[in-house]
Amino acid sequence: MAMPDHSEATIAAIATPPGPGGIGVIRVSGPAALPVLQALFRPRNPPATYHSHRLYYGHVVAPASGVALDEALAVFMRAPQTYTREDVVELQCHGSFLVLQEILALILARPGVRLAAPGEFTKRAFLNGRIDLTQAEAVIELLQAKSHAGAQMAADQLEGGLHRAITAIRDQLLRVRAIMEVAIDFPDEEVEIIEPATLRQQLVAGVREPLREMVARAGQGRLFRDGIAAVILGRPNVGKSSLLNSLLREERAIVTAVPGTTRDTIEEYLTIKGMPVRIIDTAGIRDTAETVEELGIRRSRQKAADADLVLLLVDATAGLTPGDRELLASIGDKAVVLAINKTDIAPAEAVAAIRHACPELPAAAISAKTGAGIGELEEVIFTTVAGAGAWEPGHASVPNVRHEAALRRASEATDRVIAGLAAPLPPDLIAVELQAALDHLGEIIGETTTEEMLDLIFSRFCIGK
Repeated sequence: MAMPDHSEATIAAIATPPGPGGIGVIRVSGPAALPVLQALFRPRNPPATYHSHRLYYGHVVAPASGVALDEALAVFMRAPQTYTREDVVELQCHGSFLVLQEILALILARPGVRLAAPGEFTKRAFLNGRIDLTQAEAVIELLQAKSHAGAQMAADQLEGGLHRAITAIRDQLLRVRAIMEVAIDFPDEEVEIIEPATLRQQLVAGVREPLREMVARAGQGRLFRDGIAAVILGRPNVGKSSLLNSLLREERAIVTAVPGTTRDTIEEYLTIKGMPVRIIDTAGIRDTAETVEELGIRRSRQKAADADLVLLLVDATAGLTPGDRELLASIGDKAVVLAINKTDIAPAEAVAAIRHACPELPAAAISAKTGAGIGELEEVIFTTVAGAGAWEPGHASVPNVRHEAALRRASEATDRVIAGLAAPLPPDLIAVELQAALDHLGEIIGETTTEEMLDLIFSRFCIGK
């Protein structure tokens, strides 16, 4: 559904989550923001005029009855030095959702004021030129971050890191397009403006390679933003629940010496080097006639099929058994990390034999009981999923899924430009592909984004942001 026109409307919404809390904030943005404040707020020391960005203490009152609804702090922020670049008022009340709703109803009853759509405050900030589209998206990504690294990615994007990277690439394309336009406008000139080979070199170094690097980072960005699901898989009594407890650094799962203790999956969340991981402990897989255990085993296999990574846990004291080999064969081409457990009681030769039997698998020798080797296992998990040279705080911005798709299309158009210069094709045909590449990059920062796409992006926001 398209977002309402905002050219004259003033919007209002509760900006804090539902439920009781210490503070509840109501935000108002638009030309009627100051009249709303003047009508509903009674400051302790009434000013002759409200000064911008100054906090006032007083009460919110019902205009018809003069009854005070809540004690509050109020701030008026005059455009353009505001979040939306419009006049903004914020009322900081007590966090009673009932009282906040009552105050919001009085605000919405004022002339020219309506309820804000989801993300409309941020959309106005974008439409009014305060932020670009990548920065607007960074707001929701910051709010939804599942790890410290994900939050840092969003913060870098909010500071304009991705915008600067895209702008640098677009500037290269614009310079080449200008040359093509001269060639189109003056087709009979005998002197070449610039050698096609030089243009190709500039496009490769300044456009194609940076685009490919950004696409590669987008895959890593998904890991830090969304995380992975990792399933601990193994035969009964190899130490799966103990491994879960070691990874979590707490006693989450029941551990006994009786095989088949775990009858259902147990899911918990942890962070490995900034990457969110949903870790899943499963029932030990073996042949059994016990109905409940069989259901648990069936669920374990399904979780393994759906996971991004399988932690195959084997018992070093037993060696690599036929049951372990059968499990490994059933995993298919999914990413697997081999965790060799019980090294506290197994001889080093037994651990080496298991490693030798599975040389193609990344592996770590651990003791889930004592915690030995857990750090190494986490390092192996991270490297297996994220690869070498993964994103670290302070490095270049990481595109999201929408950005990645546009970057791929821009890269493909750039490849066609480079091929056209080598052919060589007429300048007008090359200019078409140059413009296509520019348009795809413009989609990322919001210069050529459709209204439908904008509505889809901002619909992810909560009301009040």
